[in-house]
Amino acid sequence: MANVAVIGAQWGDEGKGKIVDWLAERADVVVRFQGGHNAGHTLVVGEKTYKLSLLPSGIVRGTPSVIGNGVVLDPWALKAEVERLREQGVEATPDTLMIADTCALILPFHRDLDGLREDASGAGKIGTTRRGIGPAYEDKVGRRAIRVCDLAHLDDLGPQLDRLTAHHDALRAGFGEPPIDREALVAELREIAGFVLPFAAPVWRMLNDARSAGKRILFEGAQGVLLDIDHGTYPFVTSSNTIAGTAAGGSGVGPGVVGFVLGIAKAYTTRVGSGPFPTELADETGERLGVRGHEFGTVTGRKRRCGWFDAVLVRQSAAVSGITGIALTKLDVLDGFEEIRICTGYRLGEQTLDHFPAHAADQARVEPIWETMEGWSETTAGARSWAELPAQAIKYIRRIEELIRCPVTLVSTSPEREDTILVRDPFAD
Repeated sequence: MANVAVIGAQWGDEGKGKIVDWLAERADVVVRFQGGHNAGHTLVVGEKTYKLSLLPSGIVRGTPSVIGNGVVLDPWALKAEVERLREQGVEATPDTLMIADTCALILPFHRDLDGLREDASGAGKIGTTRRGIGPAYEDKVGRRAIRVCDLAHLDDLGPQLDRLTAHHDALRAGFGEPPIDREALVAELREIAGFVLPFAAPVWRMLNDARSAGKRILFEGAQGVLLDIDHGTYPFVTSSNTIAGTAAGGSGVGPGVVGFVLGIAKAYTTRVGSGPFPTELADETGERLGVRGHEFGTVTGRKRRCGWFDAVLVRQSAAVSGITGIALTKLDVLDGFEEIRICTGYRLGEQTLDHFPAHAADQARVEPIWETMEGWSETTAGARSWAELPAQAIKYIRRIEELIRCPVTLVSTSPEREDTILVRDPFAD
């Protein structure tokens, strides 16, 4: 049996939560390997809807769930999410949730800095969630982060606080803010440490033991490839690597452990916040996609921008992330359209491009080359087999496969867990 990595093949919000939850039934362990609580995964189970931002989606099923070392952890957000799930009848215990003891922490001054920078950036705003994810990753790379394991050694925190305050107090002064109150910070950490530490563990060892025992590991990505710090639409990206290659380094296993890479892509395209979006529809059609697809961010509630499927971008995502197969979600949102468009290339001045250019100015100038297909009037909502799909919907899926050079292995036809067409079982490889 193969292990599986699930990643977003667009700008996030592709429906990873449902797919991971669906796969978690066959997994023995689920691992989050990058990002922070800026992620948003919605799971619909019967009459209940669960909204997760930091916890792995396997937690709802009781599947052992891991927050890997590649995640930046806000301990107060973790506590709030665990308590919220408890109110819905889902209990996270040290037996079902493990946190890498080497995770870097998101601290209150990271959130402050995130907001101060965004407010001061004017036209250069990135559109962050203001949750401190970027500043926390900066401190991790700058070797001044406080990590989960430090919560057990708060009396020895002096040298790290010296490094942190030397950096952040200068930044805060530039914004007219007072220096960090070290005593208050340590007191806050001491208070939250008792909640976090029971979950802390050397998860790399547990994952390698699971691998040796032949258990199936599901690696759960956050955001999407087009938000990758290296391969996304820079600078309008997240602060971590979101590609499948990060699953190994962000959880503490070798790259050969990752196995099948399942890319999630909507049957159309959405984006939250600022940044280029070649196929965006600022018209009645875009509004229709947004309303039918309930396109509002799980974490922020922000309205998502909507447009037609961009095969160029998904093909690029598949290439840089080694995607084995695509899970196509929200096919039912396209029901009833007389015509459906797919972007098959770009024009940039006199040039024709088969890839998305690297520079932001060129990204903003590209114009999509469209291919128009006949839509379908029948419903695909709730379909669980190819036989239940209209012929034209199948034709649309096959054309997407040709354009992105990657097979569609799953089709999701509603938010419900079981409304899924399985073409190829990722765990069977």
